[in-house]
Amino acid sequence: MAHLLGAERVGVAFPTRTVFESISLGLEDGDRIGIVGRNGDGKSTLLRVLAGSLEPTSGRVTRRGGLQVGVLDQRDTLDHEMTISEAIVGDRPEHEWAGDARIRDLLAGLVGDLDWHGRIGDLSGGQRRRVALAQLLAGDWDVLFLDEPTNHLDVQGIAWLADHLNARYATGRGAFVAVTHDRWFLDAVCTGTWEVHDQVVEPFEGGYAAYVLQRVERDRMSAASEAKRQNLMKKELAWLRRGAPARTAKPKFRIDAATQLIEDEPPVRDPIQLAQLAATRLGKDVVDVVDVSVELGGRTILDDVTWRIAPGERAGVLGRNGAGKSTLLALIAGRIRPTTGRVKTGKTVKIAELTQELAELEQFEDDPVRTVVANLKSSYASGGKELTPGQLLEKLGFRTGELSTPVRDLSGGQRRRLQLLLILLDEPNVLILDEPTNDLDTDMLAAMEDVLDSWAGCLIVVSHDRYLIERVTDHQYAIMDGSLRHVPGGVDAYLAMSGKGSVDKAAKEAAQATVAAPSGLSGAERRTLEKEAASLDRRLAKANEQRKDVLDRFETADHGDFDVLAALQRELAELDDKIRHLEEQWLEAHEGLEA
Repeated sequence: MAHLLGAERVGVAFPTRTVFESISLGLEDGDRIGIVGRNGDGKSTLLRVLAGSLEPTSGRVTRRGGLQVGVLDQRDTLDHEMTISEAIVGDRPEHEWAGDARIRDLLAGLVGDLDWHGRIGDLSGGQRRRVALAQLLAGDWDVLFLDEPTNHLDVQGIAWLADHLNARYATGRGAFVAVTHDRWFLDAVCTGTWEVHDQVVEPFEGGYAAYVLQRVERDRMSAASEAKRQNLMKKELAWLRRGAPARTAKPKFRIDAATQLIEDEPPVRDPIQLAQLAATRLGKDVVDVVDVSVELGGRTILDDVTWRIAPGERAGVLGRNGAGKSTLLALIAGRIRPTTGRVKTGKTVKIAELTQELAELEQFEDDPVRTVVANLKSSYASGGKELTPGQLLEKLGFRTGELSTPVRDLSGGQRRRLQLLLILLDEPNVLILDEPTNDLDTDMLAAMEDVLDSWAGCLIVVSHDRYLIERVTDHQYAIMDGSLRHVPGGVDAYLAMSGKGSVDKAAKEAAQATVAAPSGLSGAERRTLEKEAASLDRRLAKANEQRKDVLDRFETADHGDFDVLAALQRELAELDDKIRHLEEQWLEAHEGLEA
């Protein structure tokens, strides 16, 4: 493989601190590197040094002659007076860029919902970010440096970007380096991971799952180092190995030693025990959303939605940007009223929201963290243990020295974690999380997930971070065309359904320019597949009715009879497995019909 660039004994120091002392690393053709580490440890600084936008204090960065480097910065660098078309394709004639398959793919994947001739300055920050990403990917680069490329992308956009990068670098020519907190994305695209910590850069083979496996082994071998961090990573590893075995199929190193570490590690949470605790705290009625429609500004956002939230339900809500996820959360929280239908909230329900605005911290702006914590209640139950607010704060990643910091001086990630602490200590029994991963690094995401694992109550999560959705929730729902659908197959099934059910504007234009290829099925084969698809439709409908019946029996059951609750939980799990299997068969049948 050809050498592209290298850092030799590079040091970076600012007047107040040293970021790196002496790091050496290289980038070869075919490398796909993800950079992880705590916020503030120097991930973006490393990216800027390698890209050439920041000169190191010592050492040097060497690049192959004629190397073309493209950079996606977190700053807004687009000319606001340009149009989207000018930003992405410049002054190239239409017949030239329209005939380029890569450009058509970029338009469909990133900017298909935007006005092609719209002015950059009229776009939102998230829309400008997508245009900047499309502008970068439209170029021919030997090396791409991407700083938080998944910001402002929904689940479909992140999946598209992963597919695009995998296809772009499938030949082994060129390389990219990405700083991201999206752990699914790291697993999907990266062949190597660099961890930035304590003024060094430590390389690991493989994506996030491989990195966790190797990091656990590293921590095990350094017996006295970072015991609490090691235990947290062991729990993360246990989930990766038990809950999603496909994630660890790619590592090329032996994982036997790492696997031994988790042989006695319990599952990340006990759903039956949490359901029992939740039922005790909530009673049988939580929130019933019945035949609800919502119209805003003359547009129907939600149409005839019914969702009866069961005690202890842990649900993730999926959907494109603007699909109505935040509207659904506002309905559940009682912040808006439905246009038609009703929302019934149980008498014992206490709802709390982790919003994106950080409103809970406004009254504490001038107070140090220590003072805020001192005014809180004296204990919090977590995983069967009583924790003081200080212990919970430590569990959420705050160091002793940070307790004297005024709230106004906290970083975005620290404010986010303090916000969660305030909410948990208020002891709600229904917790709504709206994009909780903002401003958090991978370590802090794992810490937050660890706290949520032992939280007994209803958990409703809206996030574009599919790793988080799969990690902390047991069921997923999707808002599609204003309707709420249960998605037993999880995020993968949702992506398959949304890909077939919605085609954006750019993809439609491309489709109009092509002629559909004739199907390769014979008449008899098509009739067989059609019969199978119809049978699967009926079986899916029956299984979903059975699931609804189990949920209804959950509501009417004696919530003090834990044996009955456990039996219902097992029945529900069996039905979910059956529905997931039927959904996969349904998708295969319909793919065969459309082939």
